[in-house]
Amino acid sequence: MIIELMEKNGILENVKLKRNYEQFQKLLSELRKKELPRDIIEFVNTNINDINAGTEEDKILRKLLKQKETLIIKLLEKKAKIVPKDHYKTLWLGVGMCVFGVPIGVFLELITKTDMGFIAIGIPIGMAIGMLVGSGMDKKAFKEGRQLDVKIKY
Repeated sequence: MIIELMEKNGILENVKLKRNYEQFQKLLSELRKKELPRDIIEFVNTNINDINAGTEEDKILRKLLKQKETLIIKLLEKKAKIVPKDHYKTLWLGVGMCVFGVPIGVFLELITKTDMGFIAIGIPIGMAIGMLVGSGMDKKAFKEGRQLDVKIKY
């Protein structure tokens, strides 16, 4: 059983902290609906205890929440193959830009024998390719029931 995240003083006054806190709470709520292995539950509970035990101020607490959230999501993806909404789309956006976009831009530059301005054209093409690949992977995860009903905003 995943434990509760305790509410800290001052969360309601800080809009950004409140948003991070609510997002983390939503992630935990979605995880409680899933059948998870014991080691994952223990890992999540350890991270929640770290947050609950801290007496950090707003900025440090926000950073700690994001850090723990990222660790939990990485473990879920690696061990349970469970991901939040648009996880692969976000991930593949950057990959597509680097892996597809820059080479496409360089290739266009070599074909036209002009300046390096075509790299700037290749980057959005690569981003679009990456988003398409990621969207396909997100749809597959949804169909297989491996997607959490929470969208993580970074």
